[in-house]
Amino acid sequence: MFDFITKRSLGFNMVVGLLLALLLFGFFLFSLGWVTGHGNASTVPNLTGKSFEEAKLLLEKAGFEYEIQDSVYVDTVPPLQIIKQIPDADEVVKSNRTILLIVRSVDPPLVEMPNLIGYSFRNAEVVLGTMDLNVGDTRFRPDFARNAVLEQRYNGAPIAAGTRIRKGSLITLVLGDGIGDQPIGVPGLIGLNYAAAKAIIDSSRLGFGAIVLDAGLRDTLSGFIYRQSPARLDEDGLPVKIRPGQLIDIWIGADRPVIDTLNN
Repeated sequence: MFDFITKRSLGFNMVVGLLLALLLFGFFLFSLGWVTGHGNASTVPNLTGKSFEEAKLLLEKAGFEYEIQDSVYVDTVPPLQIIKQIPDADEVVKSNRTILLIVRSVDPPLVEMPNLIGYSFRNAEVVLGTMDLNVGDTRFRPDFARNAVLEQRYNGAPIAAGTRIRKGSLITLVLGDGIGDQPIGVPGLIGLNYAAAKAIIDSSRLGFGAIVLDAGLRDTLSGFIYRQSPARLDEDGLPVKIRPGQLIDIWIGADRPVIDTLNN
Protein backbone atom coordinates (compact mmCIF):
# COMPACT_ATOMS: atom_id res chain seq x y z
CA MET A 1 0.00 0.00 0.00
CA PHE A 2 2.84 2.36 0.87
CA ASP A 3 5.12 1.04 -1.90
CA PHE A 4 4.60 4.24 -3.87
CA ILE A 5 6.12 6.20 -1.00
CA THR A 6 8.75 3.80 0.21
CA LYS A 7 10.14 3.04 -3.27
CA ARG A 8 10.66 6.72 -4.08
CA SER A 9 13.66 8.76 -3.09
CA LEU A 10 13.55 11.07 -0.12
CA GLY A 11 13.83 14.13 -2.34
CA PHE A 12 10.90 13.05 -4.46
CA ASN A 13 8.74 12.47 -1.38
CA MET A 14 9.66 15.88 0.02
CA VAL A 15 8.65 17.58 -3.23
CA VAL A 16 5.35 15.70 -3.31
CA GLY A 17 4.67 16.59 0.33
CA LEU A 18 5.41 20.24 -0.34
CA LEU A 19 3.08 20.28 -3.34
CA LEU A 20 0.31 18.66 -1.29
CA ALA A 21 0.77 21.23 1.49
CA LEU A 22 0.59 24.09 -1.02
CA LEU A 23 -2.51 22.56 -2.58
CA LEU A 24 -4.27 22.22 0.78
CA PHE A 25 -3.28 25.77 1.78
CA GLY A 26 -4.61 27.14 -1.51
CA PHE A 27 -7.89 25.28 -1.04
CA PHE A 28 -8.15 26.67 2.47
CA LEU A 29 -7.68 30.24 1.25
CA PHE A 30 -10.15 29.71 -1.56
CA SER A 31 -12.86 28.32 0.76
CA LEU A 32 -12.25 30.86 3.53
CA GLY A 33 -14.30 33.57 1.85
CA TRP A 34 -17.15 31.12 1.21
CA VAL A 35 -17.13 29.86 4.82
CA THR A 36 -16.99 33.33 6.42
CA GLY A 37 -19.29 35.05 3.92
CA HIS A 38 -16.55 37.42 2.82
CA GLY A 39 -17.88 40.02 0.40
CA ASN A 40 -21.50 39.32 1.43
CA ALA A 41 -22.07 42.59 3.35
CA SER A 42 -24.88 45.10 3.71
CA THR A 43 -25.37 48.59 5.05
CA VAL A 44 -27.17 48.84 8.38
CA PRO A 45 -30.39 50.87 7.97
CA ASN A 46 -31.21 53.81 10.23
CA LEU A 47 -33.69 52.50 12.80
CA THR A 48 -33.57 55.20 15.49
CA GLY A 49 -36.95 56.89 15.91
CA LYS A 50 -38.85 54.16 14.07
CA SER A 51 -41.40 51.83 15.62
CA PHE A 52 -40.34 48.27 16.38
CA GLU A 53 -42.55 46.93 13.58
CA GLU A 54 -40.99 49.31 11.03
CA ALA A 55 -37.49 48.40 12.20
CA LYS A 56 -38.25 44.68 11.98
CA LEU A 57 -39.40 44.95 8.36
CA LEU A 58 -36.32 46.96 7.37
CA LEU A 59 -33.95 44.48 9.02
CA GLU A 60 -35.63 41.44 7.49
CA LYS A 61 -35.53 43.06 4.05
CA ALA A 62 -31.80 43.78 4.44
CA GLY A 63 -31.10 40.22 5.62
CA PHE A 64 -30.22 41.03 9.22
CA GLU A 65 -31.18 39.23 12.37
CA TYR A 66 -32.38 41.38 15.27
CA GLU A 67 -32.60 41.17 19.05
CA ILE A 68 -34.01 43.54 21.69
CA GLN A 69 -31.07 44.10 24.02
CA ASP A 70 -32.80 46.37 26.53
CA SER A 71 -35.81 48.63 27.12
CA VAL A 72 -35.74 52.03 28.78
CA TYR A 73 -38.42 54.57 29.66
CA VAL A 74 -38.43 58.01 28.04
CA ASP A 75 -41.65 59.96 28.58
CA THR A 76 -41.27 61.94 25.33
CA VAL A 77 -41.01 58.81 23.17
CA PRO A 78 -43.89 56.49 22.14
CA PRO A 79 -43.83 52.89 23.44
CA LEU A 80 -41.65 50.42 21.46
CA GLN A 81 -39.92 53.15 19.48
CA ILE A 82 -36.26 52.43 18.72
CA ILE A 83 -34.02 54.58 20.92
CA LYS A 84 -30.62 53.12 19.98
CA GLN A 85 -29.19 50.48 17.67
CA ILE A 86 -25.91 48.54 17.63
CA PRO A 87 -24.16 48.75 15.13
CA ASP A 88 -25.00 52.33 14.21
CA ALA A 89 -26.81 53.30 11.04
CA ASP A 90 -24.87 53.24 7.71
CA GLU A 91 -22.19 50.86 8.99
CA VAL A 92 -21.27 48.09 6.50
CA VAL A 93 -21.41 44.67 8.16
CA LYS A 94 -22.06 41.04 7.18
CA SER A 95 -25.62 40.39 6.11
CA ASN A 96 -26.22 37.74 8.77
CA ARG A 97 -25.10 40.06 11.58
CA THR A 98 -27.51 40.40 14.53
CA ILE A 99 -28.56 44.01 15.10
CA LEU A 100 -29.14 44.86 18.78
CA LEU A 101 -32.04 47.19 19.56
CA ILE A 102 -32.84 49.34 22.60
CA VAL A 103 -36.54 50.27 22.66
CA ARG A 104 -38.80 52.45 24.78
CA SER A 105 -40.59 50.24 27.32
CA VAL A 106 -44.37 49.82 27.10
CA ASP A 107 -45.11 50.39 30.79
CA PRO A 108 -43.24 53.03 32.80
CA PRO A 109 -41.28 51.51 35.70
CA LEU A 110 -42.33 52.14 39.30
CA VAL A 111 -40.56 54.69 41.52
CA GLU A 112 -41.06 55.70 45.14
CA MET A 113 -42.85 58.98 45.80
CA PRO A 114 -40.44 61.37 47.57
CA ASN A 115 -41.39 63.45 50.62
CA LEU A 116 -41.78 67.03 49.38
CA ILE A 117 -43.51 68.53 52.43
CA GLY A 118 -41.68 71.70 53.47
CA TYR A 119 -39.73 72.01 50.20
CA SER A 120 -39.95 75.18 48.14
CA PHE A 121 -41.83 74.78 44.88
CA ARG A 122 -38.63 75.06 42.87
CA ASN A 123 -36.82 72.40 44.92
CA ALA A 124 -39.85 70.12 44.78
CA GLU A 125 -39.90 70.49 41.00
CA VAL A 126 -36.22 69.49 40.80
CA VAL A 127 -36.72 66.45 43.06
CA LEU A 128 -39.69 65.28 41.02
CA GLY A 129 -37.65 65.67 37.85
CA THR A 130 -34.86 63.46 39.20
CA MET A 131 -37.47 60.78 39.91
CA ASP A 132 -38.98 61.13 36.40
CA LEU A 133 -42.19 62.49 37.90
CA ASN A 134 -43.93 65.69 36.79
CA VAL A 135 -45.65 68.61 38.47
CA GLY A 136 -49.33 68.59 37.61
CA ASP A 137 -51.68 71.16 39.10
CA THR A 138 -50.60 73.66 41.78
CA ARG A 139 -53.01 74.94 44.43
CA PHE A 140 -52.59 77.53 47.16
CA ARG A 141 -53.60 77.56 50.80
CA PRO A 142 -53.14 80.30 53.41
CA ASP A 143 -49.84 79.75 55.19
CA PHE A 144 -46.82 81.74 56.37
CA ALA A 145 -44.41 79.94 54.03
CA ARG A 146 -45.00 81.33 50.57
CA ASN A 147 -44.61 78.70 47.81
CA ALA A 148 -43.68 76.01 50.35
CA VAL A 149 -45.18 72.56 49.74
CA LEU A 150 -47.93 71.90 52.30
CA GLU A 151 -49.37 68.79 50.70
CA GLN A 152 -48.62 66.38 47.84
CA ARG A 153 -51.49 64.74 45.96
CA TYR A 154 -51.86 62.08 43.26
CA ASN A 155 -55.09 61.36 41.37
CA GLY A 156 -56.97 63.74 43.67
CA ALA A 157 -55.86 62.17 46.97
CA PRO A 158 -52.91 62.75 49.31
CA ILE A 159 -49.96 60.47 48.56
CA ALA A 160 -47.51 59.38 51.26
CA ALA A 161 -43.76 59.33 50.73
CA GLY A 162 -42.55 55.87 49.71
CA THR A 163 -45.69 54.99 47.73
CA ARG A 164 -44.73 53.32 44.44
CA ILE A 165 -46.14 55.01 41.34
CA ARG A 166 -45.34 54.99 37.62
CA LYS A 167 -42.65 57.24 36.20
CA GLY A 168 -44.15 60.20 34.38
CA SER A 169 -47.05 60.51 36.84
CA LEU A 170 -48.46 63.98 37.56
CA ILE A 171 -48.20 65.20 41.16
CA THR A 172 -50.41 68.02 42.44
CA LEU A 173 -48.68 70.35 44.91
CA VAL A 174 -50.56 72.40 47.51
CA LEU A 175 -48.46 75.50 48.27
CA GLY A 176 -48.54 78.20 50.93
CA ASP A 177 -49.72 81.59 49.65
CA GLY A 178 -47.70 83.65 52.14
CA ILE A 179 -50.22 84.31 54.95
CA GLY A 180 -53.27 84.73 52.72
CA ASP A 181 -55.03 87.67 51.17
CA GLN A 182 -58.42 87.86 52.86
CA PRO A 183 -58.60 89.40 56.38
CA ILE A 184 -60.69 87.58 58.97
CA GLY A 185 -62.35 88.66 62.20
CA VAL A 186 -60.52 88.15 65.49
CA PRO A 187 -62.23 85.30 67.35
CA GLY A 188 -63.47 85.84 70.90
CA LEU A 189 -61.43 83.72 73.31
CA ILE A 190 -62.45 85.23 76.68
CA GLY A 191 -63.85 82.60 79.07
CA LEU A 192 -62.44 79.64 77.14
CA ASN A 193 -59.80 77.24 78.38
CA TYR A 194 -56.59 76.85 76.39
CA ALA A 195 -57.66 73.67 74.53
CA ALA A 196 -60.93 75.18 73.28
CA ALA A 197 -59.20 78.41 72.29
CA LYS A 198 -56.47 76.56 70.41
CA ALA A 199 -59.05 74.64 68.37
CA ILE A 200 -60.61 77.97 67.30
CA ILE A 201 -57.22 79.52 66.57
CA ASP A 202 -56.15 76.57 64.42
CA SER A 203 -59.40 76.52 62.44
CA SER A 204 -59.06 80.27 61.84
CA ARG A 205 -55.50 79.85 60.49
CA LEU A 206 -54.14 82.06 63.29
CA GLY A 207 -51.58 81.41 66.01
CA PHE A 208 -50.85 82.17 69.65
CA GLY A 209 -48.28 84.82 70.46
CA ALA A 210 -47.48 85.42 74.14
CA ILE A 211 -49.22 83.17 76.67
CA VAL A 212 -49.16 84.80 80.13
CA LEU A 213 -50.12 82.73 83.20
CA ASP A 214 -51.22 84.34 86.45
CA ALA A 215 -49.10 83.68 89.53
CA GLY A 216 -49.81 80.28 91.10
CA LEU A 217 -51.30 78.80 87.94
CA ARG A 218 -49.74 75.43 87.18
CA ASP A 219 -50.15 75.21 83.39
CA THR A 220 -52.20 76.46 80.46
CA LEU A 221 -54.83 73.72 80.87
CA SER A 222 -55.76 74.60 84.44
CA GLY A 223 -57.22 78.08 83.84
CA PHE A 224 -59.34 80.31 81.62
CA ILE A 225 -58.55 83.14 79.25
CA TYR A 226 -59.59 86.50 80.71
CA ARG A 227 -57.79 88.80 78.26
CA GLN A 228 -56.64 88.74 74.66
CA SER A 229 -54.77 91.06 72.29
CA PRO A 230 -55.98 92.05 69.80
CA ALA A 231 -59.50 92.06 71.16
CA ARG A 232 -62.46 90.89 69.12
CA LEU A 233 -63.94 94.41 68.99
CA ASP A 234 -62.32 97.83 68.75
CA GLU A 235 -63.17 100.92 70.86
CA ASP A 236 -66.17 101.67 68.65
CA GLY A 237 -67.54 98.14 69.03
CA LEU A 238 -66.61 97.14 65.49
CA PRO A 239 -65.07 93.75 64.68
CA VAL A 240 -61.28 93.81 64.43
CA LYS A 241 -59.89 92.29 61.21
CA ILE A 242 -56.51 90.55 60.93
CA ARG A 243 -54.86 88.42 58.28
CA PRO A 244 -54.42 84.63 58.48
CA GLY A 245 -51.16 83.73 60.16
CA GLN A 246 -51.15 86.62 62.64
CA LEU A 247 -50.71 85.95 66.37
CA ILE A 248 -53.00 86.60 69.34
CA ASP A 249 -51.62 87.12 72.87
CA ILE A 250 -53.64 85.63 75.73
CA TRP A 251 -53.70 85.92 79.55
CA ILE A 252 -54.85 82.93 81.57
CA GLY A 253 -56.14 83.02 85.17
CA ALA A 254 -57.49 80.46 87.59
CA ASP A 255 -61.07 81.77 87.62
CA ARG A 256 -63.50 81.81 84.72
CA PRO A 257 -64.23 85.48 83.89
CA VAL A 258 -67.66 86.93 83.47
CA ILE A 259 -68.32 87.07 79.73
CA ASP A 260 -69.92 90.09 78.08
CA THR A 261 -71.83 88.40 75.29
CA LEU A 262 -72.28 91.69 73.47
CA ASN A 263 -68.63 92.67 73.39
CA ASN A 264 -66.90 89.29 73.30
